[in-house]
Amino acid sequence: MLNALGIEEFEELVYRKLLDQGEQEVAELTAALGVAAVRVRHALTRLGELGLVHRITVGRYRPVEPRTAVPALVNRRRLEMETAFGRVREEMEDLAHAYQLGRLRHDPGRLVEVLSGRAAVNQRVDELTRSIGAHLWVLDRPPYLEWANGQSDTNESETATTRAMIERGVDIRSVYCPDSMERPGRFATVLKLVALGEQARMLPSLPFKLRIMDRKVALVPLVGGSYDSLVIVHPSGLLDALVELFEAYWERATPITAGRRAGDFEAHDPDEPSEDDLILLKMLQAGLKDQAIARQLGVSSRTATRRITALMKKLGAETRFQTGAEAAARGWI
Repeated sequence: MLNALGIEEFEELVYRKLLDQGEQEVAELTAALGVAAVRVRHALTRLGELGLVHRITVGRYRPVEPRTAVPALVNRRRLEMETAFGRVREEMEDLAHAYQLGRLRHDPGRLVEVLSGRAAVNQRVDELTRSIGAHLWVLDRPPYLEWANGQSDTNESETATTRAMIERGVDIRSVYCPDSMERPGRFATVLKLVALGEQARMLPSLPFKLRIMDRKVALVPLVGGSYDSLVIVHPSGLLDALVELFEAYWERATPITAGRRAGDFEAHDPDEPSEDDLILLKMLQAGLKDQAIARQLGVSSRTATRRITALMKKLGAETRFQTGAEAAARGWI
């Protein structure tokens, strides 16, 4: 019954005899079981290592209560198995990498997967996203895909997905551009994600969309304006080049920081910034133009311009550069 815990049949027999008789001498167990003393001593040593018996004096042992000893042994075995499975997974990744390299040497066409059709692309990206374990590095710009269930990303779904990855320790780095901010409210969502642990930066433009997952696979749309075709790049010199390309854009980009919130300032002070003021300042700092800001706020370009002008007046600034400098000087951003 206890062999699943690494206890051999004879060892279990000795343990059960102790449970039945209580404290026993080695000689008593030897006589009761009709075996050689050396075999009993070996079994008792093993049972002691497993926490099932205690040695009282030389040659005398008593059993540990099963409801204490067995659960502890179960937990110990579970930890050992989880550790062993972790090593197997690491070894599997090494073997898979060696296998992939071998296939590439004989068939370079396996360097990439080419997917066509929105449904196939959505399904494959969904599968790969769910498998992410350590890294997700993104150059973010349109086009955006639907999930496998046909639904498009929303600010709420993006927050939930990113939060789940951050909670399991995924290193998320995203480089955004103004084109990334087509969806109303997305900039505020990015600020929330940064507060959760995403590392985000901004560039004035990006040449294409790129996802690097666990530094083992990269996704690049084939056609700039749609997500109907996709290249999946596997471990190779090409993947190494894409990783270096991402790192180059990452170094050039300006960090997006969560910064302070309206609640951090004195309440009811008309000279302190509102939540809308702080988000507007962050968008100006990121280089978003009036039209992009209007989209994020869900207002017209004229209204967005009016809000920017009011903020500049509040800060006593005549230019957008002065606005940012004054906001920084006041500790707003």
